[in-house]
Amino acid sequence: MKLHCEVEVVSRHLPALGMRNRGKGVRAVLSLCQQTPRSQPRAGARGDRGGPHPTCLLISTLKDKRGTRYELKENIEQFFTKFMDEGKATVRLKEPPVDICLSKANSSSLKSFLSAVRLAHRGCDIEVPLSTFTPVKTSEFEKFKTKMVITSKKDYPLSKNFPYSLEHLQTSYCGLVRFDTRMLCLRNLRKLDLSHNHIKKLPATVGDLIHLQELNLNDNHLESFSVALCQSTLQTSLRSLDLSKNKIKALPVQFCQLRELTDLKLDDNELIRFPFKMGQLTKLRFLSAARNKLPFLPSEFKNLSLEYLDLFGNTFEQPEVLPLIMLQTPLTLLESSAQAVLCNREDQS
Repeated sequence: MKLHCEVEVVSRHLPALGMRNRGKGVRAVLSLCQQTPRSQPRAGARGDRGGPHPTCLLISTLKDKRGTRYELKENIEQFFTKFMDEGKATVRLKEPPVDICLSKANSSSLKSFLSAVRLAHRGCDIEVPLSTFTPVKTSEFEKFKTKMVITSKKDYPLSKNFPYSLEHLQTSYCGLVRFDTRMLCLRNLRKLDLSHNHIKKLPATVGDLIHLQELNLNDNHLESFSVALCQSTLQTSLRSLDLSKNKIKALPVQFCQLRELTDLKLDDNELIRFPFKMGQLTKLRFLSAARNKLPFLPSEFKNLSLEYLDLFGNTFEQPEVLPLIMLQTPLTLLESSAQAVLCNREDQS
């Protein structure tokens, strides 16, 4: 049984020595292995106190493919699993006194792995197959890819999943007609580029990508941007959104809840209006909405602090011409006196 993630092993003796850990994990493969009489524990493992075949935790990295072993039976002081849904957890060992900090793991795989670790700690039988003490192959670490770019339909993966560690995924010119739900497992995803496809609708579950900062949907067949997406975790994570070259006629008023947006592209759509609360996007700096059908701008538009604005090619209505009102200038005191004198002369004659 294996788990791919980032690992940081922190010694609890460091603070007492006035030292600090480096605070950064490394890519690793965690394995649950069966200890045999021939496989002697390496540095960091305890003696065999629980029978002839105890289960060990093996942590292998690209620099140390043979790995470091830690005995598990009755050797776990505490589990920290508050952020397990985000792919994070910590296992505190009694001996040696270290905290094994896990991050950037697939949440479901992490839950299964920690369940097996609990069983090993209690000395129970583990029903899943255990690994052997063999050096990890270099190919195992290829699963830690953080960036994947696919620009043709023939290269799009159909029979295998995307690497769980991806932070940047681009799938352009792949002929996608719907959002691939396998992407929802990419909990570390920060940039998602689905441009130049045929996607008509985004599921609300895209909002479950809690770290997503950039979303590119340029040149698709979208007709709307759902309210559910506007009210998801994208409110606090999304910085850049490209909806150019779609068929969107209007954005919901809830769109203005995406208050972390700094860059918004809406060119070549069918927009007939902006949300009337547009001024709430206080962090927006770059806005492009060229070649739409906007007749006017909402009054709150003046509250934006834009550095770049492109509204070329819209059908803005000309303001109605106000009727010309001729105002008479009041007479001076001298003119009023002369006029009064003339009127009196006429009356006397």
